[in-house]
Amino acid sequence: MTMTAATGARSAIKALAHLVFLLLLGLPVAAHAEPPDLKTPAPVIYLVDNLDEQDGLGWCIDTRGRGFSERLHAHSCKPRGGDVQFRYDEAARRIASATFSGKCAALLAPAAAGVTLGLVDCAKDATGQVFDYDGAAMEFRPGADRTLCLVAGAASRSAGPYMSRDLALAPCASTGAKFKQWRIKKARP
Repeated sequence: MTMTAATGARSAIKALAHLVFLLLLGLPVAAHAEPPDLKTPAPVIYLVDNLDEQDGLGWCIDTRGRGFSERLHAHSCKPRGGDVQFRYDEAARRIASATFSGKCAALLAPAAAGVTLGLVDCAKDATGQVFDYDGAAMEFRPGADRTLCLVAGAASRSAGPYMSRDLALAPCASTGAKFKQWRIKKARP
């Protein structure tokens, strides 16, 4: 092997080792794997990355089970909408259900890593319902702790013909972009 070939091989091995190291840390490596083929009508809030959603539908905020539920998770975005349709109210800084009038996403405990969300009556003074959306970073952060982000869980599971994941708070700095970057699709006025 020539000196130039050996140097090139070492550079390639170093680059591969660096990539593996970043992946093991869960850090974002490059661009997103694949955007979803979103079919859900607006309004809807969905992950920018399709992750492993088997039909390419993407991941939306959703009520657990069918219809109304007081618990939220991430779920395959349903083509007909329904309980996966949420909107972000910038003025009130709330994530509100578009299907269940007067219902908003809320932290089920004080802001901390691992805290999950519920769907409760919207209340003007409820600090657990305050979320700030950073459009540049595409992240939702609870108003009570700007170091945390709203994230879809790392593991997916079967949910009938669809798929689901946990939906909780996690430290922004150590969570991969593919689990915490959300896009908001607004309904046309």
